[in-house]
Amino acid sequence: MPLNLIKKYNQLLDLDYLSEKERITSLINIFNRDIRDNSSFKFRTKQVNPISTETDAMELLFKHLTTTIVDIKTRKREFETNRSKRLHWVKFHIDETDISKILVFSVEDPNGIRTYIYDEAEKYVIILEPYRDENEYYLLTAYYLTGRNKDKIKRKYKRRLPNIV
Repeated sequence: MPLNLIKKYNQLLDLDYLSEKERITSLINIFNRDIRDNSSFKFRTKQVNPISTETDAMELLFKHLTTTIVDIKTRKREFETNRSKRLHWVKFHIDETDISKILVFSVEDPNGIRTYIYDEAEKYVIILEPYRDENEYYLLTAYYLTGRNKDKIKRKYKRRLPNIV
């Protein structure tokens, strides 16, 4: 379990052999290190915040980064291996550690303007939303692209805004 803390991009976290409790502990340790306890968690000088202002915002963000919706009506979420194994990639991409590996663009979506950090080679996307007069971002989610999601991101890129918001 502690070995996951030394994993780097583009290695995957080792979660398959862990019990559910060990897996959650391992993921929370990475989440705390990279996001919750990271006072300089910024994308292009703008502070990145959890997806809401609720008191349990970090817990909600953790869920968005490690689970997926399995029932749209009830909004029930379950553990999602592909997201979770890449949890430590969020900081790598937010920090733009290797800009040759990513496309960054903003798009007007039905829910407003969103900024995408897209790693085409690894099929990974992070979604940010401008917050408070565009001086900060909400981190909405991050996930591994599968199936038709790859085509959706490519269509979004084609209709990107001229500037990153």
